[in-house]
Amino acid sequence: MNQTMNAYKNVVASTLLVLGCVGMGVVVAQPVFGNPSPTAGTSTSDKANAAADSAAYREVEYTNKARRGPALIVIPGEIKSNNASFTQRFLPNNIADFAELELSQANFPVLERTNIGPLLNEISLAYNLGDPNAARKTMQMGKLKSTKWILKFDILKAEQIAENKKGFDGRTVGNLLSMFGGGVAGSAAGTVAGSVQTGDNTGVWLIGMRYKIMDANTTEQVAQGYKDLKMEVGATSTSVLGVSDGAKGGVGLDTMVQRLVQTLVWDIDAKYK
Repeated sequence: MNQTMNAYKNVVASTLLVLGCVGMGVVVAQPVFGNPSPTAGTSTSDKANAAADSAAYREVEYTNKARRGPALIVIPGEIKSNNASFTQRFLPNNIADFAELELSQANFPVLERTNIGPLLNEISLAYNLGDPNAARKTMQMGKLKSTKWILKFDILKAEQIAENKKGFDGRTVGNLLSMFGGGVAGSAAGTVAGSVQTGDNTGVWLIGMRYKIMDANTTEQVAQGYKDLKMEVGATSTSVLGVSDGAKGGVGLDTMVQRLVQTLVWDIDAKYK
């Protein structure tokens, strides 16, 4: 009887374990979301989603990710570009947020700015002015004692460097065909030609970012680096006899800033760990 009860208990335990594992699988599975758009599955949806996929966030495989880096703090940098479209959209804190995320991904212990509170202003002032006495005084407080590096990321350049347009307007050709083609055929050809409208417009931006690594105790610069990336934005359209086709898109400023931060963090991870 005891043997039967023990066997029963083992079966129950095994079943519960399996169900628990299945339940855990459901909990930890990556979430999947539907697409409620009325155009889902159409050619326009497929093209738009393909363009969005190419601009989506992708994790970077940092070279020395397995090696733990020095403890650091990211302070807000400077945006030195005079481009209004950029400066209205970004603040130094936005860039520092991206930097904290990527440095953590690269296995740098990051003391986030939200955990520092009002001390952040004192830290930023000390390192921007290169005041070692103020820096040492601030860095003797609590969690800050283990900090080795202070990092900042500055936007040095954000400008549209090129634009190219081309297009075709069929109205003039259509009018000529209608005038000299003669008869119904000429009129029909003129109508078709006159309805043709095409256009392509491409703009290219160049955005450059610099990083500075400073010694937390002395405020001296340990290293710096700079990268710039191109951002292309384009639009194309075609219309014939009232049937139109068009697309526009490109990588946005948010994505470009994040890609620049990823590029610079890769450089820091590869060279200075």
